[in-house]
Amino acid sequence: MNAETPHAIAYVDISESAESYLRELLSKQEGECGIRIYVENPGTPHAETCIAYCRPNEVQEGDQSVTYDGFTAWFEERSLAYLKDAVVDFQQDRMGGQLTINAPNARIPSVSPDSPIEDRINYVLYNEINPGLAAHGGQVALLEVVEDNIAVLQFGGGCQGCAAVDITLKQGVERALLEQVPDLGGIRDATDHTFTDNAYY
Repeated sequence: MNAETPHAIAYVDISESAESYLRELLSKQEGECGIRIYVENPGTPHAETCIAYCRPNEVQEGDQSVTYDGFTAWFEERSLAYLKDAVVDFQQDRMGGQLTINAPNARIPSVSPDSPIEDRINYVLYNEINPGLAAHGGQVALLEVVEDNIAVLQFGGGCQGCAAVDITLKQGVERALLEQVPDLGGIRDATDHTFTDNAYY
């Protein structure tokens, strides 16, 4: 399940200064504690690369580990392709210093038929659907995938409160997603359409 992966180092380069800083941080934690590196909203313009404390009971299915001097780093399996060429560094400054993560591939779509359903949905949303909605000042984002592979979507910008959103949702977005993500069970709109300040009519 949680295989130790030597080649994961090829994905993320943790500098010596960052290793030292992380080692010091982790030494102050009670009990066994490592770090976990993952990308939220991978392959989208909203991608964010994160480092979090990770205790043994917080390791997730598929996480891959690399042992560094004094600590273990866990890498989310889904994030590995997006962490390619990422660099974790620590720079001293007058305020003490700052840990930085530069992940140049975090926002680049990287999907295949075997990719997680969330990644395949996001690929369609951000590369095919949102460019069209942008003409009306709108956008749509995936919140989560729930039971039976139902995608919960949230519309924003000009789509929020738009009188035509039901037509847009059913005829456009859902059709495009179902055509390109065949294992998708359907979509659900979680947007509060009573808020109409920026609505496009």
